[in-house]
Amino acid sequence: MVARMSSLFLRTLRDDPADAELPSHRLLVRAGYIRRVAPGIYSWLPLGKRMLDNVGAVVREEMERIGGQEVLFPALLPREYYETSRRWYDYGDALFRLQDRKGSDYLLGPTHEELFTLMVKGEYSSYRDYPLILFQIQTKYRDEARPRAGLLRGREFVMKDSYSFDTSDEGLAAAYQLHRSAYERIFRRLGLDYRIAFATSGAMGGSASEEFLAPAEYGEDTFVQCANCDYTANTEAVEIAAPEKQDPAEHPASRVLDTPDTPTIDTLVAVIKDHMPDREWIGADTLKNVVLKVRAPGGDWELLVIGVPGDRDVDLKRVSGQLEPTEVDVADPAILAAHPELTVGYIGPQRLAEWGIRYLVDPIVVPGSAWVTGANEKDKHAAYVVRGRDFEPAGELGAVEIRNGDRCARCGGELSIARGIEIGHIFQLGRKYADVFDLDAQGPDGEPLRITMGSYGVGVSRAVSAVAEQTLDESGLCWPAEIAPYDVHIVPVGRGDEQLTAATTLAEQFDAAGSRVILDDRDASAGEKFADADLIGVPTIVVVGKALKDGNVEVKDRKSGERRTVALDTVVAELTA
Repeated sequence: MVARMSSLFLRTLRDDPADAELPSHRLLVRAGYIRRVAPGIYSWLPLGKRMLDNVGAVVREEMERIGGQEVLFPALLPREYYETSRRWYDYGDALFRLQDRKGSDYLLGPTHEELFTLMVKGEYSSYRDYPLILFQIQTKYRDEARPRAGLLRGREFVMKDSYSFDTSDEGLAAAYQLHRSAYERIFRRLGLDYRIAFATSGAMGGSASEEFLAPAEYGEDTFVQCANCDYTANTEAVEIAAPEKQDPAEHPASRVLDTPDTPTIDTLVAVIKDHMPDREWIGADTLKNVVLKVRAPGGDWELLVIGVPGDRDVDLKRVSGQLEPTEVDVADPAILAAHPELTVGYIGPQRLAEWGIRYLVDPIVVPGSAWVTGANEKDKHAAYVVRGRDFEPAGELGAVEIRNGDRCARCGGELSIARGIEIGHIFQLGRKYADVFDLDAQGPDGEPLRITMGSYGVGVSRAVSAVAEQTLDESGLCWPAEIAPYDVHIVPVGRGDEQLTAATTLAEQFDAAGSRVILDDRDASAGEKFADADLIGVPTIVVVGKALKDGNVEVKDRKSGERRTVALDTVVAELTA
């Protein structure tokens, strides 16, 4: 059926919405695809709903292609299942929690591992029932602290989540690869440029984890790429090359230096040069110890100190991603007041273990390396403090902010930083949820086999924004043909009825040929119609105007901007061939 703009529930806007931060957000609102209801919550208008459905259809087709079977769970879920898995606590403030009239606790589902696991447990019992892939396309809810960027960080969003169930680790690996390949097909069909990056699993749990990222100038994620090999990783999961380990015996004994009035690394380095002019000292020779506070789900805040070279900053998001679901923040005066042994500004690692404070270092603080660091006394630092001789951390954690030019841990090549939008994430969950809910199958020998699982998500609603972000131009949206709301946008312009009559007939012919058609039959100026056609972003625009007197129409390719004249009586056949 031909969509007529005179009756289509659509109002385009000339001005950008005040709250829009990203180009895609501005244009999706201006072109009448979405409307804001509340922070992080959007309604989908007819054009937007068509887009959402088209993306969902691509995802559904590729999931069914690998043997996935679609189910649908409720969004409103009882507390008990998430309490059993502990995610009632692990998700912290990210969960929308509520009570019914009887006082029973519920939540709005952020993901559905628990329900998928219990569904399979209730229906399957034999190893012959496996392998199995189930999926759903459903609305999810997360109480984002700072919802922004339109559809990219919302409190309510549409996601495809699928789960594989296998009787062996080999089966899980095969299911993981099936999904990985399916995702590559999905994102190619959506017209997305994408990267596959190593990632952390976070509150989802599990082992192997990869993100699919769409490079975009305004993306909310940061990732790194190696110029020499195919290594790509989210900055939360990236590994950078560390220096060679050193022999602690090669360094002089540690010594304490008087270092008053050294509030910065630069002022400290200047004082060190005065004390020890025998060599050139730089910020990278100092060990900065950053005090954080961490809280495990359901627990109390505790101190965590992380050591990094003085010329590097701690990336709090990177630390949080690796420790999730543990909360991480900078230590505040209140928690520091409970630890008077810490001399802020002069903290060194030498006595932290003695005081019961957990201490981690970034891997570039290698065993045997010597540093200038705090002496745990006001106005004093210590030189030649050696890891493995003068202190030993409780472990290592990638914590430094990544820089352009850092070296790849795999090949030594140069790393570069880019921004992107997360559009998919795949995990090998293993037996985490199967263990929680005792998901077993009777094996061929009659003994129980513990099922192993994978979890795989695609952001359906955020994919709409990601595609928009990668394809838009200065005039508006510019949709790939596979998911565009319509195939052809017919624009009649002229003072009489001749152009509108011809355009209406043409629209009906396109419709009969199987094309999805939108016809701008409004009583509006040519300039307004052209601007709206560009703004809405249908791949092909057919202008029925002055050329009609010669039996022609103008065809514009929205993406390239190329215009050409085509005979009216052949245009349908040419564009639908």
